[in-house]
Amino acid sequence: MAHALEPQAKTLSEAGGASLYGKLTELDPRMRILTVCLFAVVTVALQTLSALVAAFSVSLCLLILSGLPKRRTLKRMAMMDGFIIFMLVLMPFSMPGDAMFTVFGFPASWQGLWKAIEIALTANTVILALMVLVGTMEPVTLGHALHRLRCPEVLVHLLMFTIRYIEVLREEYLRLRGAMKIRGFRPGTNWHTYRSFGYLVGMMLVRAIERSERILSAMKCRGFSGRLFLLQDYALTRRDRLFAVSMCALCAGLLILDHL
Repeated sequence: MAHALEPQAKTLSEAGGASLYGKLTELDPRMRILTVCLFAVVTVALQTLSALVAAFSVSLCLLILSGLPKRRTLKRMAMMDGFIIFMLVLMPFSMPGDAMFTVFGFPASWQGLWKAIEIALTANTVILALMVLVGTMEPVTLGHALHRLRCPEVLVHLLMFTIRYIEVLREEYLRLRGAMKIRGFRPGTNWHTYRSFGYLVGMMLVRAIERSERILSAMKCRGFSGRLFLLQDYALTRRDRLFAVSMCALCAGLLILDHL
């Protein structure tokens, strides 16, 4: 099994998705993974508000350079905030400090508010950088890059096959749900509903196992031996090295700014 890695020969592109290739997507995928991991570690280590604002500005600059649609990308990033909004709202009431106001006798502290802002900036900075540098990769490219970075082949295979066949399982689920509706099934809060959904999950598992066995047999017939082969090898260019040096310098600057 081999794959071409040029942008013009994508293997697992989204159905109906638009092809977006900015300046950052032309960089070596390995360098993008390593730099975003370094940037994420540095961002999490920052403690001052000024350094976190600077780190978020770096992520915004990466978004501009990537050529991704800014409004849609920021909207997707904001969806992540829905998972932590309750924590951010409760943070001022859970940390002791100087009270801003009280709600039903519970004081909200300034220290808790600043801590919530720091957590929000850290999370959004890391998520935005991951979306720009890693989220724009094709799954096959990401898998090959992880393989070149000496990640275990089993984990790389699991990643690639999960991304490839999760939509197939979704279509199978929709077919089974459609068959249940045709037979008059209407979900409710009763044992019949719970039992029916249990049968649905069981049937999904059975069909997934059968499909995986057919896929494995087809792959073996095509010569798959458990190894990943590339039609094009990776090679670092001057642009990749310049980007890596720039990101390292920015990370060092953020750490210096954090300690001022």
